[in-house]
Amino acid sequence: MAKAHKSFWRRHRWLVWTGGGLLVALIATGAALLVALHRVEPFLRARIVAELEEHFHARVALDSFHISLMDGLWAEGKGLRIWPPASHAAGPEAGQPLIQLKEFRFHAPLHYNPGKPFHISLVQLRGLDVDLPPKAQLGHAVAAVARRSPNSKPPLVQITLGAIDCTAAHLTLEPGKPGKPPLKFAIAHLKLTGISGGGAMKFGARLTNPRPVGTIITKGSFGPWVVDDPADSPVSGNYRFEHANLASFKGIAGILSSQGHYSGTLSDMTVDGETNTPDFRLGTGGAAMDLRTRFHARVDGTDGDTWLEPVNATLGHSHLIARGHVVRVPAGRYIALAVYVNGGRIQDFLRLASRGAPLLTGALAMKTALDIPPGPAPVGDRMRLKGSFTLTDTRFTNAKMQQRVGGLSMRGQGQPKDTDSRAAAHVRATMRSNFQMKNNVVTLPDLVYEVPGVQINLKGSYGVASGKLHFTGTAKMQATISQMVGGWKGLLLKPLDHFFKQGGSGTVVPVVVGGTRADPEFTVDIGRLKKTVHGRPGEP
Repeated sequence: MAKAHKSFWRRHRWLVWTGGGLLVALIATGAALLVALHRVEPFLRARIVAELEEHFHARVALDSFHISLMDGLWAEGKGLRIWPPASHAAGPEAGQPLIQLKEFRFHAPLHYNPGKPFHISLVQLRGLDVDLPPKAQLGHAVAAVARRSPNSKPPLVQITLGAIDCTAAHLTLEPGKPGKPPLKFAIAHLKLTGISGGGAMKFGARLTNPRPVGTIITKGSFGPWVVDDPADSPVSGNYRFEHANLASFKGIAGILSSQGHYSGTLSDMTVDGETNTPDFRLGTGGAAMDLRTRFHARVDGTDGDTWLEPVNATLGHSHLIARGHVVRVPAGRYIALAVYVNGGRIQDFLRLASRGAPLLTGALAMKTALDIPPGPAPVGDRMRLKGSFTLTDTRFTNAKMQQRVGGLSMRGQGQPKDTDSRAAAHVRATMRSNFQMKNNVVTLPDLVYEVPGVQINLKGSYGVASGKLHFTGTAKMQATISQMVGGWKGLLLKPLDHFFKQGGSGTVVPVVVGGTRADPEFTVDIGRLKKTVHGRPGEP
């Protein structure tokens, strides 16, 4: 019988034992590494907390920290909290954390050269919340810590960072003035590069502006970080502000876009930029207007207070310049501006403020103080104006009212037969007055309205939203009353001429302007006229 053939594994048992030994060794090594990593994690977590406490001079807590050696060194931490410096020696429940971070992770090579920095190319952060207290509170806290620990020890291992990538962050700036609400920003994405020990760094961010709600995309340079007062940290860059919905402010609407450059510190930035709002409108129901601005401003980034120095704006075809401030008070934002209009068009402003066709057209020069206090009411109801204006080359858009004005001009010049002529229809007027606007009502205490042959002095009010007109005054004509009537009727009235003369005018007649913008009424005040006729000649 043939000898039995031995199997390969029986003839090469040494391979089995060698492979098995290597497998056992690998398992044992892996287990040892896992045990080592598990034991070193608390030590590394403690070192991270200690280094952060040394850097921020504050109490630091870290809920968990884990590392792995898959494809280099990976580290992950969760629940990081850093308190303001004043809480460094306080208990574990003292105060609101300055910084809270849901989780972070980073990757680094396994090799380390003693004496050289340990480089981490990228740190990823998610869920960062920064709540900065007022300058005075943080400054006093840091000063107290500095007195307790004047000398800082250098870290055991120098670490350099290539970049920090952060998502889902929130920044809250607590106000320094009592009663002011905090300023909050939602930062969708933030990336920091060029990070060096205490120096400036580059950044790119995409965040949501709180009011008006819109998206800000910005790139620039930030730092070095001023520990005792972060508001003094230098910052500069360019920005784009997109899809800003002005409806965030009750009473106005439109989608604003803006771009520009800023530089300075967080609490004192100089901003130069421009805005475009092609559909700007007021809540009074007026027409949407194209509003463009170029501005130079100072901004306190810690609370949003803004000083405009100045704003050059174009509304429709009208140019205006504004200077003033927009500041946050307990009830909201308070706007106070000095506005100058030169070479404007009154119809642009009336279209913005009123429904339907504008009451007047003409060239406008104006200076006014504009105040918009905070409150729940629409902007139009809160807006207050006080100033003066001059209108030239003015005509009424209402044909009925314009025809009456033209007819009045012809009669005032002693040409009653031309009241329905083309010349009458093309009469242009000049207007000037001081004015005030409050609660959507414009008050004109000394309105002077002039057309060829006539000067009308009025006082009264105009309802911006309602369109109601309520004015009383006098009309002074160059012609006498008999010349104004003309013909045989004028001859009959000639004995009355001396009753209506006054101060060099041929005729002075008391008038009333009433009705509405859509249906105005221009009439003689009969009651006052009777008093004039029965009074002394030449006196109303």
